[in-house]
Amino acid sequence: MSNAPGTPALIALQQVTKTYGQGATALQALKGVDLRIAAGDFVAIMGPSGSGKSTAMNMLGCLDTPTTGEYLFQGVHVETLSRDQRARLRRNFLGFVFQGFNLLARTSAQENVELPLLYRGESAKARHAAAARALAQVGLAGWEHHTPAELSGGQQQRVAIARAIVTEPAVLLADEPTGNLDTQRSHEIMDLLWALNVDHGITVLMVTHEADMAAYAKRIVRFVDGVVASDVPNPHPAGRQTPAEVMPAEAA
Repeated sequence: MSNAPGTPALIALQQVTKTYGQGATALQALKGVDLRIAAGDFVAIMGPSGSGKSTAMNMLGCLDTPTTGEYLFQGVHVETLSRDQRARLRRNFLGFVFQGFNLLARTSAQENVELPLLYRGESAKARHAAAARALAQVGLAGWEHHTPAELSGGQQQRVAIARAIVTEPAVLLADEPTGNLDTQRSHEIMDLLWALNVDHGITVLMVTHEADMAAYAKRIVRFVDGVVASDVPNPHPAGRQTPAEVMPAEAA
């Protein structure tokens, strides 16, 4: 997707700065970031430790607010929202996937996936149906009643992705989603993220250190020293080019 000024943006950061601390000990993590993300984009965010990419991801996920500058989500100025309003935005529009899976250990896959709907006050019947659909969508139909201890790392990450998409978010934010997986499982997870983006229209924002994982994205944004050092399209993403069903996840 284009980052050109004339392209309608789902998300826009405009001259965003973020400073932690005050005086001589102040740390400026972001130094005037401009970034536009269109609906349906798949963006890989890269950069060395301390580059500002994680701070930017927290900002995009409404987990933090700018010190100065503007963050617009569907035209709404997020930096002006209250904590409760940002929480509602996250709950209704954003899904999160982390390197560490963050699943409840003694809880089934189905119950883990239902959690966001429980927080939204959905009925038990609606939760069960939506969780079953989300698990099927990530290739885990038939694994609903297994706990994380009974699942491979790749399967656990699929459960985490199902939990992130069960609310049908506009944006999926993935922070090093393949960091705890071997090469084969990593590519399976990236194929899944590609399918969610291409087949289901979910905008994907992914932080990664791995160039072969970033190769699945349509754009690659590199942060250096708190600014966007480069923002380039990827004309040949590594993901498959035609819609297809997600392959079932095999047991470890």
